[in-house]
Amino acid sequence: MSSDITRLTLTGVAAAIRRKKLSSVEVTRACIAEAERVQPRINCFIALEADEALKAAKRADLALRRGAKLGALHGVPLAHKDMYYRAGMISSGGSKILRDYRPSVTATVVERLYGAGAVWLGRLNMAEFAANPTGHNEHWGHCRNPWHPDHITGGSSSGSGAALAARTCFGSLGSDTGGSVRGPAAFCGVTGLKPTYGRVSRFGILPRAWSLDCVGPLARTAADCARLLRVIAGEDARDATSAAEPVPDYERDLKRTIKGLRIGVPTAYFYDGATEEVKAAMRASLDVFRSLGARVIEVAPPDVQRLLALGTLINQSEASAIHSRWMQTRPQDYSAVFRGRIEAGFFVPATRYLEAVMLRSRLLDEFVQAVFAKVDLLHTPVTPAPAPTIAATDAKTAGDVLRLLGAITRNMRPLSYLGIPAASVPAGFSKGGLPLSMQLAGRPFSEALILRAAHAYQSVTDWHTRVPAL
Repeated sequence: MSSDITRLTLTGVAAAIRRKKLSSVEVTRACIAEAERVQPRINCFIALEADEALKAAKRADLALRRGAKLGALHGVPLAHKDMYYRAGMISSGGSKILRDYRPSVTATVVERLYGAGAVWLGRLNMAEFAANPTGHNEHWGHCRNPWHPDHITGGSSSGSGAALAARTCFGSLGSDTGGSVRGPAAFCGVTGLKPTYGRVSRFGILPRAWSLDCVGPLARTAADCARLLRVIAGEDARDATSAAEPVPDYERDLKRTIKGLRIGVPTAYFYDGATEEVKAAMRASLDVFRSLGARVIEVAPPDVQRLLALGTLINQSEASAIHSRWMQTRPQDYSAVFRGRIEAGFFVPATRYLEAVMLRSRLLDEFVQAVFAKVDLLHTPVTPAPAPTIAATDAKTAGDVLRLLGAITRNMRPLSYLGIPAASVPAGFSKGGLPLSMQLAGRPFSEALILRAAHAYQSVTDWHTRVPAL
C-alpha cells in the first residue's frame, strides 16, 4: 500500500489529501517507510526527521477536518537539500564544518512552503558546500543512483534527485549554480527546473556563488514543478537580487497548446562528445514535439565556450571569498578536493572577475538575439552521456573535478552564467538502464513556457513515470 501512495505525483497526492481520500499521516508514513527501506542502499538522507514530520502531518489533517483554508501543498511531504535554513535547526551544507550549525533565520522559500501547508520530511544528502557535480561526499557518505547504486546521482543536489527517483518524497528544493538541479534530475530520471536568476529568493540558504546561485524545484513531473515554483517564486525584500517580476499561474499555463512552438536545435557545442544513445534519445524527443505541432529549427548559438569560461571565473572567485575565513582557520575540515578548488579561486585576478561580471548582460543580450529571436526554446542534451560509476568519478585532485565538470556540466554551466531558465526532462534510458534527459531553455522569465512544453511532452510519454527496482 505504501508504494502505491508514494508512486502518486505531487499534484495527485495533494488532491487526494484535499478530497480526504488519503490523510497526510497516511502519506507521510508511506514516505517514511520508503525512505527507511532505500536509505541503506542509496544514502539519500542526511537526516530523516520522521517524528517531526508525523506531528506536522497530524496538524495538517486536523486543519482539514476543521475546515481551515488550505494551501497548494497541504499535507504533502517534501524533503530538501541540506542547505535551507530553519531557525534553530541543523543545516550542514553537506560539510564537516557545519555539521552542527543551527542558523538563526528561516529561508524565505521554506517559509513559503510551510505557508502552503507542506510537511518537512528531512534533510537530503548533497555535495560538500554544493560544489561537486558527481554527488560524492567524504563527510556524509556518497549518495547513490537508485537506478544503479554503483553509479553517481549527479551533484550537488544529489539527495534530491535520488530521493525523488526512489519515491521517498513528492518534491524537493535543490540549488543550481552550474547544473546542480538539472544534473541530478537528469541522472536520476526526474524533472528539475533552474529558474531565471532572481526568480526565487535566496535568503536563508547556504551560498555557493552569489552571482550564479538559483533555487529550483525537483519533482516527478513538470506539473509538480509548476506547483512548487508558484509557491516559492516572487520578490523578497530580504534578498536584494530577487526580481520584481509578477509570478504567473504556472499550472494554468500548462493547459495551453504548444502547436506552432519553435524549438531550436543548436548547430554547435551542445552535442560535442555526446554518445550515440544520447543523440538518439534527443532525436526521438524532437519527433514527439513535432507530433504535437511544434516546429524544430536549427539555430547557431554564439561562442558558448566563452560563456563557460567566464562562468567558471565567477564561480571560483566568489566561492573563494565565501570560504576565505574557514580556509584560514579550519582548512583541515574540508575534503582535499574541495580545498584545492577553493585555493584555485584565490589566484583569479580581480580584473578578470570583474570583466566576467560586467560582460554578463551584454553576452545575455547577444545570446537572446542569436537564439531566442529565432526560436522560443532551445533543446539540448542535459549531459553528453548517462551517469558514470562512482568509482570512475572518484576525484583525487581539484584537477580531476575540473575534468568532471567539463564532462558532466558543459551543457548546463553556460546557461547558468547567462542566468536564463532551463529544465531537465526525462527522455529515455540507456541500454544499461540509466536515465537520459533533455534540456529545455528559454529567455529570461520564460519558466511558464518551458514547463508547458515539458508538460506537453510528458502527456504523451512515460519516461517520467518509471520507477527503479530498489
